[in-house]
Amino acid sequence: MTKTRTPIHPQDNPSEKWIEWSLLVATAVSAGAILAIFLLLFYFCLPLFTWIRLSQVLSWHWQPVAGNFGILPMCAGSLALSILALVLAFPPAIGICSLVHVLSRGFFSRFLLALIHFMTSIPTVIIGFVSVFVLVPRLREWLAAGSGFSLITAALTLSVLILPTIVLVFHARLERLDPLLRLTAEAMGFTPIQQMRYVLLPAASRGLTAAAVLGFGRAIGDTLISLMLAGNAAQFPGSIFASIRTLTAHIALVLATDSQSMAYQSVFASGLFLFLIMGAFNFIIQKSGQKTGDRQHEKII
Repeated sequence: MTKTRTPIHPQDNPSEKWIEWSLLVATAVSAGAILAIFLLLFYFCLPLFTWIRLSQVLSWHWQPVAGNFGILPMCAGSLALSILALVLAFPPAIGICSLVHVLSRGFFSRFLLALIHFMTSIPTVIIGFVSVFVLVPRLREWLAAGSGFSLITAALTLSVLILPTIVLVFHARLERLDPLLRLTAEAMGFTPIQQMRYVLLPAASRGLTAAAVLGFGRAIGDTLISLMLAGNAAQFPGSIFASIRTLTAHIALVLATDSQSMAYQSVFASGLFLFLIMGAFNFIIQKSGQKTGDRQHEKII
């Protein structure tokens, strides 16, 4: 007579239960912190929810002396700067990952990854400081448009800042792919570029989505680059050579000079808008990434 063994489920392991509960607690704390931040911003924005004050804040003019406290130019500036920096950084990031994974192996790829890791350790103020004395005069001389402190200057610098984040997130996703995908692609006679284009990129589409979300969040949340290089002009970005002001720079500038007036209250509205913009972008990118990933998965199958 043979004895049958009772299968051991993960729930029966005490250590795995502790890990599961720890992750659950961490998730709950994170969600609670996000909700608390939103409620705090919403509470301090309550005095603005009158028709007169709301019309003052939701306008295209920032003229505190004249009683205009519109933050819409800063919202447009934040979106323009973040999206432009993401557009500038995304193709080089995909190129670096392609170079590391399929086009080059060995010492060069390890050196390139080490360089990307080193870039994450450079303080933001150092990057901005170098751009002020190197990039700004060059753009002022070459483009002959404005003072050099402009949207394009800040976007170029910010793209360098968010490049390591995009590269490392997408690189981690590519490393987790099934090695059989590579072997199958090589067996079918795909060139390295075809492997990346037709096999690895579709399989890692969700990694691209995560990289885009984190890169955009890093860009829209940065303060020093926009404060040092964008010109801080509270106006709609009519061109890439125009000076702009972002929401983060606006918050820093107002808090440094005011703590009582309507301008101070507009800071909380700026924070709330920043919170909502990032949340909406995260939601849209994730939904579109899931649909794209599902379609590409069906094509691969």
